[in-house]
Amino acid sequence: MIAIDKVKIKGHHNVRAFHKTTLEITKDDYLTSRGDCIIGILANKGARDLSEDLKKIARNDKSFIYGVIRVKEFLDVVHGRGSSKFTFENQNKIIFRKSTFIEGSTVMINSDKAARDINREIIDLLKTEIEGEIIILASDQPLEDKEILRIVVNLNPRSST
Repeated sequence: MIAIDKVKIKGHHNVRAFHKTTLEITKDDYLTSRGDCIIGILANKGARDLSEDLKKIARNDKSFIYGVIRVKEFLDVVHGRGSSKFTFENQNKIIFRKSTFIEGSTVMINSDKAARDINREIIDLLKTEIEGEIIILASDQPLEDKEILRIVVNLNPRSST
């Protein structure tokens, strides 16, 4: 079983993406240079707003969580795990964590990437305040990158014109 949700974000000139253990997006309309884990602001969703289907799958200790960051033609995939301890209480932000720390904004633990690991072409574009999106997938089975990307492309087919 797979559930998908999409979160729109906007970059900011203060996007630094140097944090080594977390990656965050926020609904806030500002970003200070201290927020080095934040890659996007003005998100249209926080953890609480994610689909109930996604939350149901993600709340299983054996679930797999994937985040696909898409800005223009660039994609980066973050792999991690779900947890029965997820609460999805935070209405303002979404966080992917390399650690197993969980609080209301955590939607992925044991991730293989944090902010500093994201493709720098994506980060450079986000610094220009461009819009992007993060597609979050929750699955009860592990997925290969080619399958994740197929799902994402079919979710949002692009016109060839």
